[in-house]
Amino acid sequence: MLSITILTDNTAGGRFLAEHGLSYLVEMDNENILFDAGHSDVFLKNATKLKINIDKEVKTVVLSHGHWDHGNGLKFMKNKTLITHPDSFSLRYRKADHTIVGLELSKNEIEKQFTLKENRDSLQLTENLFFLGEIPRNNDFENQSTSFEFSDGSDDFIPDDSALAAIVNNELVVITGCSHSGICNICEHAKKVTGVDKIKAVIGGFHLIKQDNQTLKTVEYFKQNGINKLLPSHCTALPALALFHTTFKTEQVKTGMVFRF
Repeated sequence: MLSITILTDNTAGGRFLAEHGLSYLVEMDNENILFDAGHSDVFLKNATKLKINIDKEVKTVVLSHGHWDHGNGLKFMKNKTLITHPDSFSLRYRKADHTIVGLELSKNEIEKQFTLKENRDSLQLTENLFFLGEIPRNNDFENQSTSFEFSDGSDDFIPDDSALAAIVNNELVVITGCSHSGICNICEHAKKVTGVDKIKAVIGGFHLIKQDNQTLKTVEYFKQNGINKLLPSHCTALPALALFHTTFKTEQVKTGMVFRF
């Protein structure tokens, strides 16, 4: 069984806190994997309310990419294995105002707190759970522009953006942080990495803003793949969320929720 507990997300559930960020506790094959850490200690506070001891129960952390709202919470942990793409430590900024969007901790500081494992390639975390590594950008409607830049002014398409894929009863559950690489690209790479073609569910940030061509083609992709459960959250804006809800009857993801597959 796969269990995903929402420790941090943009929307608060009940007595739980929320922030602009993402952190999920993924339980699979008797292992607890922390997927992202938000940008503060909110994930720890919510875990405590759920009677989850991150310090004792989690040995491995996966960082989906090097953005502040997914990785600045790392400063509240230590003595764990951290798995991420090597480009997660890039100096990166918003084009609009050149404000920092990268991680607060440097790579050297991370290495003092964690056992760092950098992977461009996919990595098997447990018998049925995979870190997808660098996502090939193969389709013609995702990842076509970017609002981010590196310190030298060149475009930052967030090459480190990655995700997790879990095999549950010969079907896939795709768990994504922000989908800068494109949620459809991620799903296709998950099939290739795992050797499983049927996708049961997709949860996480889809990075879709408007009801534009990319969002419409994403909806069509999900229809064609017959995906039973979609749980868009975090960086999926209201117009896109509304389209997903009317099309797939999606539910809103809130902190404190637990999804089991």
